[in-house]
Amino acid sequence: MTAQAGEAMIEIRRPEGPPVALVLDSPHSGTVYPDDFRAIEPPGRYRRSEDMYVDELFAAGPSLGMPLLAARFARAYCDVNRARDDLDPSVLDRADGLRLAPSAKAMLGKGVIWTATPPDGAPLLDGPVRRADYEARLARCWEPYHAALAGLLAESRDASGRVFHLDLHSMQPVANAMHEDATGSRRPDMVLSDREGTTASPAFLETARSLLAGLGFSVAVNDPFKGAEILRLHGNPAAGVHSLQIEVNRALYMDVEGFARTDRFAETQARLTQFLKGLRDWVASV
Repeated sequence: MTAQAGEAMIEIRRPEGPPVALVLDSPHSGTVYPDDFRAIEPPGRYRRSEDMYVDELFAAGPSLGMPLLAARFARAYCDVNRARDDLDPSVLDRADGLRLAPSAKAMLGKGVIWTATPPDGAPLLDGPVRRADYEARLARCWEPYHAALAGLLAESRDASGRVFHLDLHSMQPVANAMHEDATGSRRPDMVLSDREGTTASPAFLETARSLLAGLGFSVAVNDPFKGAEILRLHGNPAAGVHSLQIEVNRALYMDVEGFARTDRFAETQARLTQFLKGLRDWVASV
């Protein structure tokens, strides 16, 4: 899907019912690929990077009083769960004067701008990323997304000065060569992450884990995902912001190769709605 000039790159779905101090964000479910994307691989390859349908799986959030922020731009175009400087300077046409700090993920071709194609890491783009395009994507996508999330967290902070935040993602059922866990590793139904205990209270993590397990999901914590830039930047328990990342196994709701929803989609969505209701009730009680 291409973008029109001036088109908004983020969407905020406001609470429809009484608000609760719980914010949802879906940074990777966008499907818009602006003209400067310049991919040489077909969509059937690079669209594997999308967290398809995740915003739909948690679509009940606003009706339960939770704002939901969703990116419209695609993850490979600008990955807001990476630091703004998380880019290998060698992929730019000109990096002079830039202070970049590429992570291990950036060196695999999936930094703040993706340059490799899942699942095998084949070159994604037709040449170096233009520096002007990199800077424009930060201004058009990365900065507005993080500003919007910070704003929602501030708005939703309740009278006791705290807010809870769930960062929504999906994962491949089996690790591939572009993942940091061993290729071929099978993933559980859900992975919850709090950057090793630094971005949320233990009670929030345990409540989320217990609710998911009670709904019949297998759940891992901080393995193989520990949480990335969104949690690092926004999760701050000392300031009353408790952030968790959740990864949903794609095999629970979609054909991971053909991208279509499967017959399990409605059931998984209903179970995740029950999960959100449980979190809502817990937040109201603490």
